[in-house]
Amino acid sequence: MTAFQIVLGLLGAFLVGFSKCGVPGTGILVVPLMAMILPAKESVGALTPLLIVGDIFAVAFYRRHAQWNKLWNLFPSVLAGMVVAAWLLGRVDNAQMKPILGWLVLSLLILDFVRQRAGWHDVPHHPAFIIVMGFLGGFGTTMGNVAGPIMTIYFLARGLDKNAFIGTFSWFFLIVNVSKIPIYWYRGMTTTGSLQFNLWLAPAVVAGALIGRWLLPRIPEKTFTTLVWLLAAAGAVRLIIP
Repeated sequence: MTAFQIVLGLLGAFLVGFSKCGVPGTGILVVPLMAMILPAKESVGALTPLLIVGDIFAVAFYRRHAQWNKLWNLFPSVLAGMVVAAWLLGRVDNAQMKPILGWLVLSLLILDFVRQRAGWHDVPHHPAFIIVMGFLGGFGTTMGNVAGPIMTIYFLARGLDKNAFIGTFSWFFLIVNVSKIPIYWYRGMTTTGSLQFNLWLAPAVVAGALIGRWLLPRIPEKTFTTLVWLLAAAGAVRLIIP
């Protein structure tokens, strides 16, 4: 790897930890960053163990605030989305995967933008809403680790306060991300080589988690979120346009 690719990898790993324990929305930037370092499919498999490291820290910090009653009825539709995505991963190559990731990231950014503008904080708790959001979450996370905005909309709609949101969000992604490893291993997306790469980047995840937890109440969130949105959108466009 070039020095520039290593720097991008460390930045991505740092943002993983920062998003898990600081500002969740920043995680959307990591997907295009990793896809600039590795082939698109392999980047998804290599990113997931780093996400698990971040999830472990987030659960350690916020586990007591989780609301499990908001999770159990979600998992069946999440599993269905994961199965469909696992099937599709066997039928696309790296050239096809990059624009898929790019369009997923852009679509979810637009979805989150619409949510904020429309004030979707009290979506009715209809079973159809739970099924659709669970399926999209399972599909998005398995296809390209881009389910963050979907699950943000879901948990906000369920009326969780800040601590309950982070605690429930953390447990959800720890369970789902661990469940994805066998799929990625079978597809050759997570390998012994990528796990060695993860070991080199893991300290940056830890640093991001600790700094994110310390910095969260001390930064102007609106300014930071706007910057992350712009960078994530630019990264997504870079994936779509060769």
